[in-house]
Amino acid sequence: MATSPNKNSDGTVGKALEVLDQIANFGRPVRFTEILEQSDHPKATLYRLIQTLTNLGMLSYDQAAQTYSLGLRLVRLAHSAWRQSSIAPIARPYLDALSEKVGETIHLAQLDRGQVLYVDKRNAARPIEMFSQAGKIGPGYCTGVGKAIMAYLPPIEQDDALQRQAYFKHTEHTLITPDALRADFDTIRAQGVAFDREEHEEGIVCIAAPIILSTGKVIGAISITTSTQRNTLDGLGAFQNDLIHTATQIASAAESWQFPS
Repeated sequence: MATSPNKNSDGTVGKALEVLDQIANFGRPVRFTEILEQSDHPKATLYRLIQTLTNLGMLSYDQAAQTYSLGLRLVRLAHSAWRQSSIAPIARPYLDALSEKVGETIHLAQLDRGQVLYVDKRNAARPIEMFSQAGKIGPGYCTGVGKAIMAYLPPIEQDDALQRQAYFKHTEHTLITPDALRADFDTIRAQGVAFDREEHEEGIVCIAAPIILSTGKVIGAISITTSTQRNTLDGLGAFQNDLIHTATQIASAAESWQFPS
């Protein structure tokens, strides 16, 4: 994920958050030497930051294995953030209804510094293996939900989001330039929905709709995802009205909530 251009001015708090991100990215308990190998901080500084995070419960240390992992305090904070800053609690009943009706995988996502944060998911009646999981971060430029959100951002915010993309060509269908994405955004706004045409994963396609408040602010997106082995883009198009209706319901329910920018 792209980092904030002002991270060097964030002081000790910024450095500590970088360390948390770094340890989280391992996806497993990790030794100090492994963290040090990937860190820009001097050994003494890194050790001090890790000890502080451990003392505060942000990290947990396994004495026997000599490894660090994310602490339970982060779990409590994440749960509070999910309830207060995520649209997931509001969207839950509408996702359930849509999932029951279409029988395919449903995703709910928000944009975090140009990247997609999956905040909820409903598995298909016959689940298929795919990258996305609730709590996972994915690329904005090659996912249906990411494109659906970015297409409706104000120009300055859209430019910032486009600058934060990695533009790695995951498949032969991936759009890897800002100009190509802007052209796709024009189509998305004209149709009201975005499509992932196997742009992130081979064999995985989706249709996505933005969740837009009456003020015009886009606060997230939902998608219906399937595999090319059991459906097509045209087949997903048949769900467009139900998808847009669900996005509208979520937006209406969210009108009285205040979300972080």
